[in-house]
This record gives sequence, structure tokens and C-alpha cells, in this order.
Amino acid sequence: MASTLLTPGSNAERSRLYNRGLVLGHIRREGEAGRAEIARASGLSTQAVSNIISDLLAEGWVVEAGRRLGQRGLPAVTYAIRAEAGAALGVEIRPDAVLAAWIDMSGHVLHGERIALSRARPEDVLPVLERLLARGQGAGVAIDALIGAGVVMPGPVGRTGLSGLATELPGWAEIDARAALERTLGLPVTVENDANTAAMAERVMGAAQGIDDFACLYFGAGLGLGLVAGGAVFGGAFGNAGEIGHIPVPARGGVQRLEDLASRMALARRLADAGLRTETVEDLETLHAACPPAYADWLEEASAALGHAVQILENLLDPETIVLTGALPPVILADLVARTPLPALSVANRPDRRHPRLIAGRVGRRAATLGAAALVVNTALSPRLVAPS
Repeated sequence: MASTLLTPGSNAERSRLYNRGLVLGHIRREGEAGRAEIARASGLSTQAVSNIISDLLAEGWVVEAGRRLGQRGLPAVTYAIRAEAGAALGVEIRPDAVLAAWIDMSGHVLHGERIALSRARPEDVLPVLERLLARGQGAGVAIDALIGAGVVMPGPVGRTGLSGLATELPGWAEIDARAALERTLGLPVTVENDANTAAMAERVMGAAQGIDDFACLYFGAGLGLGLVAGGAVFGGAFGNAGEIGHIPVPARGGVQRLEDLASRMALARRLADAGLRTETVEDLETLHAACPPAYADWLEEASAALGHAVQILENLLDPETIVLTGALPPVILADLVARTPLPALSVANRPDRRHPRLIAGRVGRRAATLGAAALVVNTALSPRLVAPS
């Protein structure tokens, strides 16, 4: 699943930005690191790393974190990302609400907001975003500290806005969504789907920290797939990779779509058929503790269906791990991880693994919103090759 980024030609500025990203990425991944360690890990010379560190110190991106004793000589100075170097805004636009989260460069949450909507057309949402910026500033997040915004919207998305496919948000497919969002927020904007942003939340602040190549099964209303390759979101040719909820899997009495078996929507339907209502996460936690027959039956079917999905993902993509995350309580995610059968016929079934094949996410219900902000942080602190203009 690891990816190699290539660009034709090269110049000093692109090399400088890439090398700078290598240094920042290593420090972010390790928490703190010394110059010699960074040089060994990156392949850069110690002098090149020293020059980059000096620039990053002067610009306020890193700070001296401490000293580490070596085998000989003076203790080595270690460096860490300066959390206050900038902030990122994450926005999730839903049919009935706009959610926002502000995080610093260490992935710590600075503030969160939720504003209800009666409609989610552009003319309804854009003024709400202006109010959110003001609320963030009132909570202590200065607008000039923001380095960018990530925005997650339901439905497939393209790299320059929404695709031509249907979306739950009326009116957005007819406009250049990213351009409208950038004008309103006054920031560079990245538009992504919820599964990809949830994956990035797990990478920056959750269960997949330090993992560059993984898949993320995201429980929203349905089931989505977020892919991270080489430390960045992989969206496919048109930004819509990961529509895994529609794949057919074996089920009782035939074949069904994966998300008709393994999703919060599928769970709610199964419980409703049994006369059980669950309107909150607390209701689901209570249900899990009681484990009525309808819930136990869903767990069995959902975990079996997820086992088929795991086999496909492992053999196609060879990820370091697969993360389950999203709108289910942690106890249910953990139970699904424990119950999902891991296929023996898989390239992932090997003894030299660094990570379990399937793990539960740690970010929680706000994974998509937080991940939208995490996209910005990940881009700022990762090596990337910029195509020549």
C-alpha cells in the first residue's frame, strides 16, 4: 500500500520544501528527536538537518524539548513540534447541522462548536461559517493563527469540490464548493469525504499515530473506507476511492451490501424491528451491556461481513493495519474488533507484524470533524513533492 510520489524534474525550492517536510514529519511521528537521529532516518546529511532545524527554530515551528544522553560526547538536544506554531479548522457540514473543531499543530483540540441548520444549501451554510470563525476567535483561537481549513461533506467529493454524483446537500453540486468555502473562510480549503477525514484523525491524534499506510472503516450512517498511503489520504483518480459500503458480501440467505449488515444504520434497523429504540450513544452503551438477542444477532452478522471486507482490503492493499472508527461507542467498536474473523488466506497473516491486523479507533464520534482539521496539520508536517508549474 506504500506509495512513491514522483514529479518530473526538480529544483532547489521543491527539494527544500520536501526535505523540510521530512524533518517535520519525523519529529511529529516520534514526538521528539535529535539532529543525528533525524539524519539517519531521513537520509539527509547532519549538516542539512542542522540547517533545516535552525530555520524551523527561527520560524517558530519547533522548540527544544530536552537533552538525550548518547554513547559519547555531550547530550544531544531533541526537538518537538511547537503546538502554538499554528492552528487548523475542521468543518463538517451535515444536512441538519454544521460542526467545527479547532486543533493546534500537536493535534490537541482547542475548541469545538455545533450550529443547527434548518436547511443546508450554500446560502444557508456560508453565513454560519462566518459565525463559526467569530466564535472560534471569541474562544481564543486567533484567525491569523489558522493555516487552513478542512471541510467534510456527505457524498462523494472531488479534488476541486463536489463530484457530479448525488449528494445529501442540495445546491452544492451546482457551485464550485471549494472556491465558495475559501472566499467565506479566507483560508486555503481542502474538501474531503467523512471516511478519509476520519482516517486522518486516527493518524494525527488517534490509534494510527506513526502509521503511514493503513485502511480505516468508518461507521457513519453507512460504512465508508478511508485510505492513507505514504502518510497522505489516497482518494483515487477523482477523489472518490473507498465506496466500500456497496460491495456484496455473503449473508444469510444470499448476498447483501456490506453496509446493509455492518453500519449504524443496519444496527438501528435491526433494533427497530425488535421494538428497541436507541437515540443516543448512551442508549447504545446500555444496549451493549444488556446484549438483547437482536443486538447479539447484529454483532454476529456485522462481524462476519467485516471479515470478508478485511480479507479484500488486506489482499488488495497490504495495509499496516485496519482501523474501525466512527459513530459507534468504543465498547461496540472493540467488540467488533474482537469478533471479526481474520482470514488465514491473507498477505497480512504473517508473524513479523508491528501492529495488529484490526484495531479500534480512539478518536470517537467527532472523527470526521476532527479529521478535517487533521488534514491541514498532516499536510503542513509531512514531506510532499510539489509538481512543477
